[in-house]
Amino acid sequence: MTDRSTLFRLLFVPLLALLALANAGAPQRYTLDAGASNVSAKVPFFGIASKTARFPRMQGAVTIVPGAPERAVIDVTFDATAIEAPDEVTLSRLRGEKFFWVDKYPSVRFVGRSLKLTSPTRGTVTGELTARGVTRPQTLDVTFNADPLTQVGKPVSFTGTTTIDRRQYGMKSYQLIVGNKVDITLKARMVPR
Repeated sequence: MTDRSTLFRLLFVPLLALLALANAGAPQRYTLDAGASNVSAKVPFFGIASKTARFPRMQGAVTIVPGAPERAVIDVTFDATAIEAPDEVTLSRLRGEKFFWVDKYPSVRFVGRSLKLTSPTRGTVTGELTARGVTRPQTLDVTFNADPLTQVGKPVSFTGTTTIDRRQYGMKSYQLIVGNKVDITLKARMVPR
């Protein structure tokens, strides 16, 4: 009996440890939990107040590589046709040709191609934002609710923020009324797939 348990420990325990190590470095794939995720865009209005639009419908996938966060990929698409605004006039303008032009460009997409962590739960994601048919480089400042590199098999939530200049995406109308800088906040929950 002792010989079997010794043999088991000598042969199988190291093998199990090697398998665990191999899986620890494997890419962790997640799907965005659309019901627990949203995007908001806040813009100055008349220089004294602000208005916030929301994109409540989105889909996406995230891949994080433990030990190599620079190889992370975050791919999120927002349904621009579902945009919400504080009033009907603003909503109509945002959906129209001078802003998101949702009939021609029904989605907004962010593809992050690298995660740089500055702490276990904070960092930046660099990538590209596409809105209204224009793609430009963009960086998100991100905060995770837990270290994404150690949460293997567990849901992870994060908040990403950035500021864009709407003129760079072809949205140049109403400059005396609407500010040019837009603060974007992405709140997302990732579930393992």
